[in-house]
Parts: sequence; C-alpha cells; structure tokens
Amino acid sequence: MTLPGALLEWYAGEGRDLPWRRAETDPWGVLVSEVMLQQTPVARVIPAYMSWLQRWPTPSALAADSCGEAVRMWGRLGYPRRALRLHECAVIIMERHRGEVPRDLPALLALPGVGSYTARAVATFGYGLRHAVVDVNVRRVAGRIVRGEGRPGTAAGDLTLVEPLLPADPLTAARFSAALMELGALLCTARAPRCAACPVTAWCAWRQAGYPVPTSPAPVPQGYAGTDRQVRGLLLAVLRSTDGPVPAAALDVVWADAAQRTRALATLVSDGLVDPLADGTYALPS
Repeated sequence: MTLPGALLEWYAGEGRDLPWRRAETDPWGVLVSEVMLQQTPVARVIPAYMSWLQRWPTPSALAADSCGEAVRMWGRLGYPRRALRLHECAVIIMERHRGEVPRDLPALLALPGVGSYTARAVATFGYGLRHAVVDVNVRRVAGRIVRGEGRPGTAAGDLTLVEPLLPADPLTAARFSAALMELGALLCTARAPRCAACPVTAWCAWRQAGYPVPTSPAPVPQGYAGTDRQVRGLLLAVLRSTDGPVPAAALDVVWADAAQRTRALATLVSDGLVDPLADGTYALPS
C-alpha cells in the first residue's frame, strides 16, 4: 500500500464528521469555515459556523446585510476583523463574480483577508481542484514524514514537501489533503504525538531517525488575560449586546485601567469594528 492509500483508508474510518466536510457544503461554506478556523479551535467554530450559514447561506445574503451585523454574529470567536473581511468578501463576490465564490487562485487571493492557505483550501475543498493545502498541522506532518524533523519548517518550504505526495486525481488529492490535516489534528500532534496509532509510520522519516528532539526552543504562545485583546473583546461584547448606540459610560465599566481601555477602544475604531458617533456614543459599524 502507498502512503496516500494508507492515510485515506485511516481517514475514511477515523475522520471527524465536521459540517464543512459534508458533501452538501458549497464553496461559500468552505470559505466561511476556513476564515473562522483561523486561530480558533474547531469546537468553538462549529456552532458559530452553523448559525452564520443559517442566517447568511450565500454571499448575496451577507452582502445585503450590514458589516455591523457580521461583527455581532461573530460573537466570541476572537480576532473579529475576520468578520469584516468576510463581509467585504461577500460584497466583492457579488460585485465582481456574480455572486459565485471564485475558483482560481489569483481571484481568491484578491479577496480581503484571503491568503495562500485559505485560497488553496477553498479551491481544493470547495471545487475539488488539485492544490497542496498546508496549514500548521500539515506542515508538522510533512516535516516529520519527509524531513524527519519534529517541528514544522516554513510555510512556503512545506508546500514543496506536500505537493509530490498528492495523488494525481484532483478529488482524491482533495481528500488526501483533508486527511493530512486530520492526522496532524488527531494523532501527529505537536506535544504528544500518538505514533503507535499512526497509519503512515512505515513512511515516517522522523520515526526512522529515532524521533530526534528539535534543537531550537518551541515558540511560546501569546497570553490573553490582561491584554488589549481581552479588553477589546469586553468592549465589543457590550456593543453586541444591544441593537443601538452605547454611551461611553457603559464601556467605561468593563475595564478599570482607563488608559488601556482607551487604547483598546481606539484600536477597535481604527480597525473599523466600532463607530464613534457625533453625540459621544459608540456603535457597531453600519
């Protein structure tokens, strides 16, 4: 059996039933899922994704609504500028692509907030095209299988590792890309890889090298408590909880440090997530 064959066989039995992987998911659903999954765990994304598509099942539905409603629906997924980018994507899809998510990489890359990974993911999982789709999980898997290193390399470098592994058939290659992601998410994890359960150990250069420990220190995750990100989230929560403008006094109570609160609010305004109104109140963008 080949590496793709072994991985696809495992994926058929062990892959999670995620809503964006189902046969009825269209390219718009794939785009929404990929934007939501940026830096947000799957468990938190699923309910938000289902609610989002129930309200805006097409780009035209979202484009017809306000960007402020997109920010409101985003809830506590974090990095709320992604909601604005999705709204901008919907508007551009309506204006330039007749309401259809584009399928070619240059057009996808021209959409706001869509980088190389997201463009390839939409083309692959939304349209069944043959592209290497390399997220952090795939980078780690490819680094271990091909290079024999326990930690991922660069995103651009790992594209060249993954592309030769893809099956020739585009639809099979798309399933293989999903299987690589799933392997990294479930078994070939960063901190506690379950190598005994891995279906591709026979091809793993890291295993054959004796699982060498990386020489460079692992990156330290950024904290959240007490940061401007936390304050921004608290301020947005107040604005999302009401349909109208909010007085400044209602925002003042969410954080005791006035300087940090003011700074966080200023960044929300500059990011287009909050509108300061002439009467001194604040609202979600219109």
